[in-house]
Amino acid sequence: MIRLLRPFTRAVTYTRWLHLLVAVVWPSLWIFIDDRWWAPATGAVLLLCAGLVPAMRTVEGLQARLLLTGQDGGSADIVTAPAVAWGDRGRMVGWLLARLLIGCAVSFVSVHLPLTAARWAALSFSGDGPWWYVCLAPAPLVLLAALVVGGGALMTLLARRLLGPSPAERLAALEERTERLLERTRIARELHDSIGHALTVAVVQAGAARAAGDPAFTERALGAIEETGRAALEDLERVLGVLRESGRPVSARPTLADADRLLESARASGAKVDAEVTGPVETLPGPVSREGYRILQEALTNVLRHAGAVPVRVRVEVADGGLALDVRNPLSAAIPGPGRGSGLRGIRERAALLGGRADTGPDDGNWRVRVELPLA
Repeated sequence: MIRLLRPFTRAVTYTRWLHLLVAVVWPSLWIFIDDRWWAPATGAVLLLCAGLVPAMRTVEGLQARLLLTGQDGGSADIVTAPAVAWGDRGRMVGWLLARLLIGCAVSFVSVHLPLTAARWAALSFSGDGPWWYVCLAPAPLVLLAALVVGGGALMTLLARRLLGPSPAERLAALEERTERLLERTRIARELHDSIGHALTVAVVQAGAARAAGDPAFTERALGAIEETGRAALEDLERVLGVLRESGRPVSARPTLADADRLLESARASGAKVDAEVTGPVETLPGPVSREGYRILQEALTNVLRHAGAVPVRVRVEVADGGLALDVRNPLSAAIPGPGRGSGLRGIRERAALLGGRADTGPDDGNWRVRVELPLA
């Protein structure tokens, strides 16, 4: 019994009822103005014409969201944008006709069923009818309540079908959501690479300075930590700027032309970096150069994090329509195996996004990161 009465404790039941009653306001006014026999046909033609107006979808969508969904949620399933395709306009015509028919039916019973209940009760109490009429008096009211709840639920279902997004709009929304997810993934990768690199360098420098006990070395280490921290703050500010301004260009991101900063940072951390750059690095396409910088940064960060201050061999080559990055360092037991670690996964993801390939793993006593990116 409580479950049956629960819909009547929710405000959305009565707002749906109001939505159905409002549907018959203009037909009633039209018939009041023109009571000739063809007036309903004229009103139907006007209704069809109104459904073809693009803005009608916005008006009906806002009404449906406000009065039909309530606190149930699902308002996102009802579109408030103007109709563009003819298919959307056709569904709008169907919606207006369905709303009119169901609204007329509910409005009719909303008036006549309470009158029927009152008439039966009056006949019973006045003695003009059988006494048991008073027992039947609540039946029309119960029927009215069921029709109101059922009609409101039916209109809500029709609204989500007829006022919902078209296949083209669903596809556009899916593409937009995919773009947002890709952008969030890219920003997360940027933060991991830049901030992770800076923190790794700072930790290694601080540990080396404590262990050395040399004031001169400590001074150099503090300078390297300060420089790395400033660079990390610049990267953080740039990423936050991207979050604040979605249209902000990415041209400010570092490229392989700024690789000397990475190499010097690694050397300042105690690593013996043997670097060789061949080919016109400055002429690399922007996406390739920027992703190449991040890949090199992550590779050096992994060396410092897992192997410490060890000799590192870095080779950057631009030739034959491609960019080749090769980073080697002595193998350490602490280095993760192939396929592990978010850093290695990020390197592979960056390479795959540009149509390239990345190979990581042990190679002749060394840990090797080999990345090949096409320039096209």
